[in-house]
Order: sequence, then structure tokens, then C-alpha cells
Amino acid sequence: MTFKSIVKDQEFKELPQARVDSKYRVSLGAAGKQLSQFRVYQNALGQIILDPQVSVPACEAWLFKNPKISKSIQKGLEDARLGKTTKSKEDYSKYLDK
Repeated sequence: MTFKSIVKDQEFKELPQARVDSKYRVSLGAAGKQLSQFRVYQNALGQIILDPQVSVPACEAWLFKNPKISKSIQKGLEDARLGKTTKSKEDYSKYLDK
């Protein structure tokens, strides 16, 4: 695993010093408030990188494994955000649950 493939942003800020408790745990404080899963990397000098992770349902994993489809979905979402949409020829509201 290369440093560049793990670290997506080289700008780090120092957080308050943390101590290991009696059960070898480290509290991340506010930095870990929204995060619950990490990949942990350690180099020969003992430096540790925590890379936040999220779980994806197995039935949706195919999207993240296919860069072409993923890019297409991202473009569609961006187009929708910018209002770049067209009116459909068919009224799909008849398929909605009432």
C-alpha cells in the first residue's frame, strides 16, 4: 500500500494529544464524533494513519467497483443539482404509491 493511495490530502492539522487508556484505547474526541469505522495503517516508525470507512450494502457494491458507471451516476447527480434536466415524454407519476 502506498502513501499516495491512502492519503488523499497532504494538509494535516495537529489535534490535542491523546493517551492510551488501560485497555489500549485512544479517544479521538470531536475528531471521531461522526466516524465509527477505520482502516488502520502503521509504518516501520510506529506512525499510525486512521482512514475513515463506511459500509455499503452488498447489493450496491457493484456501483463502486465499476468506475465508468460510478462516474456516470456522479455526472447525472451533478447535472440534476445544476438544473440540467429535461422533461420526460411519459408521466411516471402513475407508478407512484399513493
